[in-house]
Amino acid sequence: MPEISPAFSQIGRGFAAYLAPPSPDVIRFTVGQPDFDTPDSVVQSAVDALQRGETAYTRSQGSVSLCKAVSTHLQTLDINSNSEDIVVTPGCKQALLYALMTMITPGDEVILLAPAWPSYDGMIRIFGGVPVHVPVLRPSYHPDFEALEARVSERTKAIMLNSPNNPTGAVYSPDEVQKIAEFAEKHDLWIIDDMIYSTLVWANHAYTSPINHAGGQNRTITIGGWSKGWAMTGWRMGWITGPSDFMEAVKTCQTSAATHIPTFLMPAGEVALQLKEETEQMAESFANRRIVMHAGLNSLPGVSAPEPEGAFYILADIAGTGMTDIEFANRALAEARVQLIPGSLMEGGEGLVRLSYATSLENIHEGIKRLSSWLSGL
Repeated sequence: MPEISPAFSQIGRGFAAYLAPPSPDVIRFTVGQPDFDTPDSVVQSAVDALQRGETAYTRSQGSVSLCKAVSTHLQTLDINSNSEDIVVTPGCKQALLYALMTMITPGDEVILLAPAWPSYDGMIRIFGGVPVHVPVLRPSYHPDFEALEARVSERTKAIMLNSPNNPTGAVYSPDEVQKIAEFAEKHDLWIIDDMIYSTLVWANHAYTSPINHAGGQNRTITIGGWSKGWAMTGWRMGWITGPSDFMEAVKTCQTSAATHIPTFLMPAGEVALQLKEETEQMAESFANRRIVMHAGLNSLPGVSAPEPEGAFYILADIAGTGMTDIEFANRALAEARVQLIPGSLMEGGEGLVRLSYATSLENIHEGIKRLSSWLSGL
């Protein structure tokens, strides 16, 4: 039998083992998915497009009007991008793959702020790249610039930025983003800015793009999508934009790999980007749940967590319980009937557990109650 590429023997599947749906009696704090339905107007737009027969091939990078809508949305975040330099992709993950496919040659290093979402590591390895995990500061989970300087090398090609962050919930300050842009310019690196959670910020400072800082303008690849802020995870719609030369290569990737996203979803993407009330209500709900989850976790014996600044995750330190994160997660499921993610599935996440508060307040209260009873009874 012909051999499989050896790269795949080094690639894990991230959180997959802990994302399997548990039995109905389990409180689930694992899935990073809004517990809202996609807004009705967005759904109806897709239905209308189907009924109009919009099911044929179309412009590979996305319709002209959809790319203009993405450009307009990005402008509200102070990101100026020509709509001709936007490609709408089958999900944010596909956009990340295109970015890495376009910039990496075997042996190139990509810096990740650790602990990082595990899919980054696997994607980099697929293309023969080397993920370099640089620990963030604790307990804030913000960048450690001394550590970054210590780990950069002549082989470093890019730095991956994710703010608001999964798994930590950190939102990097404008000063920190500026320092990252300066760091990238100094070492001539690409910046891959995964801003999928940019609409979900609870910190005093908003999401900030490195493209707005000296050094970041001609090296930032901006990647986002509809999944988190618009409750459209299953729609698989993302975007990518960057310098024109880079985006010409990305267009080639899209044409070769996917052609385009489903034609009838394009009008729905436009409608979603025009919404305000619905998305603000979702964000406000997550902001309130964050307060409840954070207070509840810090009331547990042996558990501590900084206040989350964005997205809908808390990365809690459970070292005080005397358990490893794997043991904590397994016993929480078996004994407390609460499902969460052990941090050691990510490099630099040992002794931590990730919890998603993209679930109801009722579930949050019940889950904390169960964890409290379990830990107090040990």
